[in-house]
Amino acid sequence: MTEPAQPDSSLLTELVKTRMPFGKYKDTILCNLPVSYLEWFYSKGFPPGRLGMQLATLYEIRLNGLEYLLEPIKRQARNR
Repeated sequence: MTEPAQPDSSLLTELVKTRMPFGKYKDTILCNLPVSYLEWFYSKGFPPGRLGMQLATLYEIRLNGLEYLLEPIKRQARNR
């Protein structure tokens, strides 16, 4: 029997380190984007590619109250 796949923690790290490359919140770290902006993307469609996947993931994290998953990564990033 095979082990279940482990979540990719590098994606969560990207949410804490990557900055929004365009728009109203340009240069804002993705995890600091307001939920209203994520909801807007959800209604209009996330951008293609990696950024769209990151924003969609962040939207799901916020929607489901899972922000606590990002806290240890934020702390670790601040301490570097």
